[in-house]
Amino acid sequence: MYSVRPLILVAFGALTGAGAIPSLAQVTEIYKCTDKGGRPLYTSDKKDMDGKKCELVSREVNVVPAQKPLPAPRAGGFPRESPSDRAFAKGRQRSILEQELTTEEGLLVQAKQALAEQEAIRNGDERNYARVLERLQPYKDNVDLHQKNIEALKREIGNSSR
Repeated sequence: MYSVRPLILVAFGALTGAGAIPSLAQVTEIYKCTDKGGRPLYTSDKKDMDGKKCELVSREVNVVPAQKPLPAPRAGGFPRESPSDRAFAKGRQRSILEQELTTEEGLLVQAKQALAEQEAIRNGDERNYARVLERLQPYKDNVDLHQKNIEALKREIGNSSR
């Protein structure tokens, strides 16, 4: 059997040396115990060794490295936004939203025209009104989509002016 103690002492010496990062170390000892029936039991718990013939099989040093410290905050904290930068960003955001609103309003006009054109068309195979509604539904959905987009953009423009 080889000796593990010098290895343990070297490990602890390296951990406690000057300038070393603090770490947590734990020694685990594994014992092979034989009960009265001759069955082997491997354990590291001292309670399991009571009344049994045990011998040390292995001794390990488990070292958990210390976590790296968080970087120190910069002097002055986080970068600050000046009032002029904030006003410029708000103005730019508002202009972008207004451009999108103008585009959506144009698309809504086109969608309404397409729906009106489709409503004016009557195909001979559409004797059942359900088929007419089925054909017109994608056009109605397109109009609804653009109306909802316009409402959302107006709401966002209203929120950005606060």
